[in-house]
Amino acid sequence: MTWISKTITVFGGLLLAHACYSAQEHSALQSLRAATSTLTSSSPNTAALPVDIAIETVVATLVILLGLVLGTRPLRPIQWRVWAGKIEREGEEGFVDNEGEVNKDYVGNPFRMLEARPGFVDIRKQRREFAQWVKNGDSAGAGAQ
Repeated sequence: MTWISKTITVFGGLLLAHACYSAQEHSALQSLRAATSTLTSSSPNTAALPVDIAIETVVATLVILLGLVLGTRPLRPIQWRVWAGKIEREGEEGFVDNEGEVNKDYVGNPFRMLEARPGFVDIRKQRREFAQWVKNGDSAGAGAQ
């Protein structure tokens, strides 16, 4: 996470903590009012959570989410060919995270195993070469014994 996203997330956390504290204080005051009103009247007067506390809670949650989203790494392409093409074009520079370090799961060119493998075997060509070797080597092999 960058310092901007961390700052936004911490600010949202402070807002959320203040909203929780305000809700707790409101609840404590309502229970105190309910206790004193039962002494004076027969029906308890209960009030819902004030709108400003609810709005502060929603805003704090959205600010925290904004900070967390800003701090995430960019998503990788879903398609293998797109991801492999990005590796071939950009190399390690394309997989640097927000702290400036290369991702630990960067493996380099995903096609290097395919590029390093031997070519396809031509069986017919090998059969002709073997037949030619047998023809040429048959007389040499018989004379050696």
